[in-house]
Amino acid sequence: MKTFAAAILCLPLAALACGEVVTLKTHGSSTTRYALTAPPKATAVLMLLPGGPGHADLDAGGCAQKLKGNSLIRSQELLHREGFATALVDAPSDYQGEHGLEAFRAQAPHAEDLGKVVADLRARLKLPVWIAGTSRGAISAANAAGRLSGANAPDGVILTSPVTVGTQGGRLAWTAQAVQDAPLERITMPLLLVGHAADNCARSPASGLAGIEQRAKSGRVQSVTITGGPGARQSGLAACEGRSPHGFADQEAEVAAGIARFVRGGRY
Repeated sequence: MKTFAAAILCLPLAALACGEVVTLKTHGSSTTRYALTAPPKATAVLMLLPGGPGHADLDAGGCAQKLKGNSLIRSQELLHREGFATALVDAPSDYQGEHGLEAFRAQAPHAEDLGKVVADLRARLKLPVWIAGTSRGAISAANAAGRLSGANAPDGVILTSPVTVGTQGGRLAWTAQAVQDAPLERITMPLLLVGHAADNCARSPASGLAGIEQRAKSGRVQSVTITGGPGARQSGLAACEGRSPHGFADQEAEVAAGIARFVRGGRY
C-alpha cells in the first residue's frame, strides 16, 4: 500500500493519463473500479460520483468514455490544482446497462460499496476522504454519508445540483428517487450544498437545497446558490445536462475554489 501511494504521489499528472485504475470487490460477485489521481502534496481525496446513469466507462488509463460532460468529471484538473486527489468512481460491474445505477443509488449495498472505496483510499493515501456527488450522483453520496460509519465513513460530503424532485408515475419507477430517499437525518459530518439559481432542470431546483439542510444533522453545513455564468436557460432534458447552469458551465473554476475552501475548513 505504501509503495503504491508513494509512487502515485511522485508521478506527474500527465504520466497517469487520467488516473490509476483500482478495482475492488463489492456487493455479491460484482467489482467496482475507480480512477485515482493524486498530485504532489495532496491534502484530501475527493471521491467523485457523477450523475445520470453513473457509468463513466473508465478505460485502462482511467479516462471516462461516457458522461464526459458531467461537471465533476470536467472539473478534475481544477480540483487537482486546488491540492486535492480525486477518485472518479464508476458504476459497479452489474449496473452498467443503459440505465446504470437505477434505484441502486439509495440502497444499503451501494453505500457499503462506496464505503469500501473510502476505506481503500484512506489506507492508500493516509488522507481525509470526502464524497462529492452531483445531480443523481448526489443521491449516492447522501445515501453513503447517511449509512456509513467508522473507517468506511467519509470525512465530509458535497452535494452539487442534487436531484430533489422525482418523477412520480413515470415509465421507469426509479426516476421517482431523489436525495430525500437517503437517510439525511444520519448525516453528521460536514456538508456542503451547491446549486445554481439558473438551473432550469425540473429535478434539481436550487430551492431544494433548504430541505436537505434542514433534515441533515451536520454540525457544519453550508448551502450556496450560484448566480451568473453564461445565462442560458435550457429547457427540458437539456437543462439537466452538464454543460448548462445545472453543471455550472463556465463557472467550474469558481465552484472548485469554493469547494476547496470548505474542505479546508472555511466558508465556500
